[in-house]
Amino acid sequence: MEIAYIPSPSRGVYELFGVIPLRGYAFCIIIGVFVAVWLGNKRWIARGGRPGTVADVAVWAVPFGLVGGRLYHVITDYQLYFSEGQDWVDAFKIWEGGLGIWGAIAFGAVGAWIGCRSRGVPLPAWADALAPGIALAQAIGRWGNWFNQELYGRETDLPWALHITSTTDGRVPGYYHPTFLYESLWCIGVAVLVIWADRRFKLGHGRAFALYVAAYCAGRFWIEAMRVDEAHHFLGMRLNEWTSIVVFLLAVLYIVLSARRRPGREEVVEPGASDGDTDDDGAAVKLDKKSEDEDSETKDSEDKKSDAEKSEAKTSEAKTSEAAKSEDEKETAEADSESGSGSAESEAADSSSSVEAKDEEAESAAKKA
Repeated sequence: MEIAYIPSPSRGVYELFGVIPLRGYAFCIIIGVFVAVWLGNKRWIARGGRPGTVADVAVWAVPFGLVGGRLYHVITDYQLYFSEGQDWVDAFKIWEGGLGIWGAIAFGAVGAWIGCRSRGVPLPAWADALAPGIALAQAIGRWGNWFNQELYGRETDLPWALHITSTTDGRVPGYYHPTFLYESLWCIGVAVLVIWADRRFKLGHGRAFALYVAAYCAGRFWIEAMRVDEAHHFLGMRLNEWTSIVVFLLAVLYIVLSARRRPGREEVVEPGASDGDTDDDGAAVKLDKKSEDEDSETKDSEDKKSDAEKSEAKTSEAKTSEAAKSEDEKETAEADSESGSGSAESEAADSSSSVEAKDEEAESAAKKA
């Protein structure tokens, strides 16, 4: 009975116009790089950086990463190129497959450091912005292994088994675990995890990149254990399994120590990023800045208007108070005046009464005499 399976492409190279060769492996790598730079640029701008800085640094990081990835692969699988019957020139044929992610990240970091220094930006912040993009680039790049019918796992009868048809380099046709697909899906999950964690915890100073490294290593460990391609073994495990363990521990250690020494996130990732940016990608940043300035001016105008109204209200209150005070003083003066007039009339009446009394006494004394 025929089982369900994932078919493999009949070939990994396609001729464009019958002249230009398009290699599926290289095509996947190129698309992955573009996606990583695109997403990294958006995240960099959101962090306050200039549009285009990620691409400028990537010009250094990508070539270094390709060289490093190829070197790691050739060194760890040297028997494929330098053993008896093999052609050492094949070591330079990168389009035929064979990139070690460990070497790509290590050498890519050196190139990124050079690029960051030339732009005056901190490498950890740049790496944080690019981290989920790198994971997506790996997810896309793994499909290059599908085109080359390589890096599959043990035999299986699962409905998503990968059907290998090639007999090149000792391959045995059959149905195998599609480890390329497992790693591709795992890398997509890593990208989502890093984006979520970065928004939730405001990761900075290289911790988002370290989280990507740790999460990728966790998945690479169990996926590597399923693979059946030739590899060096130590203490019963493949070399890449040991590498995953060591790099995972280093990434976790970095996250812990970095969080203690430099908590929080960088406030400035690219000095002067808000000055003189004319790129299309920076239009939104400039519009936001303009909007903020307009809002600020409107707020200042409203504050000034409010202060003027308050001042007028205070002046009006002061005038009203002075008028009321003046009215009170006038009424008091009138009352005092009326009181003084009444008192004078009373004194005059008393004086008149006294004179009349004296006259009467004088008349009475004259009569008696």
